[in-house]
Amino acid sequence: MDPLTDVLRAVRLSGGVFLSAHFTAPWGIAVSIGPDDCAPLLGRPAQVIAYHVVVEGEMFFGMSDQSPVEARAGEIVLFPRNTPHTLSSAPGLPAVTARELMQPGPDGQLPRIEHGGGGASTRIFCGFLASEDSHSPLILSLPQALKIDIRKGTEREWIETSVRYAAHQLAEGTLASSSVMTRLSETLLIEAIRQFAATPGTGQHGWLNGLSDPRIGRSLALMHRDVGANWSAEVLAKEVGMSRSAFVERFTALVGMPPIRYLSVYRLQMAKLNLRETRKSIAQLARHVGYQSEQAFNRAFKREFGMTPGAWRDA
Repeated sequence: MDPLTDVLRAVRLSGGVFLSAHFTAPWGIAVSIGPDDCAPLLGRPAQVIAYHVVVEGEMFFGMSDQSPVEARAGEIVLFPRNTPHTLSSAPGLPAVTARELMQPGPDGQLPRIEHGGGGASTRIFCGFLASEDSHSPLILSLPQALKIDIRKGTEREWIETSVRYAAHQLAEGTLASSSVMTRLSETLLIEAIRQFAATPGTGQHGWLNGLSDPRIGRSLALMHRDVGANWSAEVLAKEVGMSRSAFVERFTALVGMPPIRYLSVYRLQMAKLNLRETRKSIAQLARHVGYQSEQAFNRAFKREFGMTPGAWRDA
């Protein structure tokens, strides 16, 4: 099994395409996609990843603390933490807020932007990936922006076809098949992560480094898929076909902490998310994230965050 795909399924991605844009040089726009922009399609997700598919021409994308980077037709730019950014025909151009330029499509078709000075043409589709998991280590381990070249990817034709299919369906006033959009969402992120991890000098985080290892990645996927299971180092080692000592040593070297310590930190992060976003009782949360008693959960939570779960929720 592919551990990266397993972890993405635990993140529960969905997605959509919501805007078609045609620019002529010179042009520049400032983009900020929020949960409310996804609401007409998928409600208000906890985590949004913005993406832009360049289907014709070229553009530059940049953020306030980084120099602009060029993207050409056949490339997709993703913003894993939905960082506000600019798109333009050349670096340094003034940017108009994209929201000011959006126009409803004719007869209820896909909203669109037509903007620019009449020069070289650039066409893009804008979309989003959405998740209910706002604290995924996978997302947190990625840089602010990722550029992928689907001309090099194994899924190029399927990605291009699916993006156009989603845009066509939305233009017709209907949502694309949820199974198609889920697979598209997963495929886009998988391709982005794989190309990022394969790029020399990326300085990737230990968690992503661990995920790229078949056995350690499999153990991460198991923990993320069922955080409340009765995992131990012995059980995880057996699941991935390693001895306990070899598994613990390799996991620690790649991820930066022992597997059970990692599991404890992840459980408590999931508990914080649930404390903030659900009405589950403390006892229910304790069982949900794998603690045998409310008392043990309270002690672990206070040791990690300096207060009890009840006090943290009240605060």
